[in-house]
Amino acid sequence: MPTYVENKRAHFDYYILETYEAGIELIGFEVKAIRGGHMNLMGAFVVPRANELYLTNATVSRYQPQNTPRDYNPERSRRLLLHRNEIATLIGKSRESGLTLIPIRVYSKRRHIKLLLGVARRKKKLDKREAIKKRYSEREIQKATSH
Repeated sequence: MPTYVENKRAHFDYYILETYEAGIELIGFEVKAIRGGHMNLMGAFVVPRANELYLTNATVSRYQPQNTPRDYNPERSRRLLLHRNEIATLIGKSRESGLTLIPIRVYSKRRHIKLLLGVARRKKKLDKREAIKKRYSEREIQKATSH
């Protein structure tokens, strides 16, 4: 399962409570662009609309600018493909206070492009500082033991 795109800030900004695997409804040239690594998940999130889930603010750049339609919007909302009971569960969790649905990574499974979706709670600034200090101290210990 090669990973095409990863949301690097997801684990830094959020506590990931649960993960779900979802398919993404894409146009043909978007598939080629994602396989080429032309996707950005920074600032992307998942929104429920009319008993469906949509990935918003995810940018898929043009694969070949000359062959892409002029009216193509790289930041359009893309429908996520899940089972009905999973959609109902995720909509319920997104309505709970403090919980958000965020994309973690995009990868391929067999021939299909999948999205790893996380139910997350935002970290406070203090928690982020502690994570930075912990990472720094681990790095210092690693340097000391390697010499």
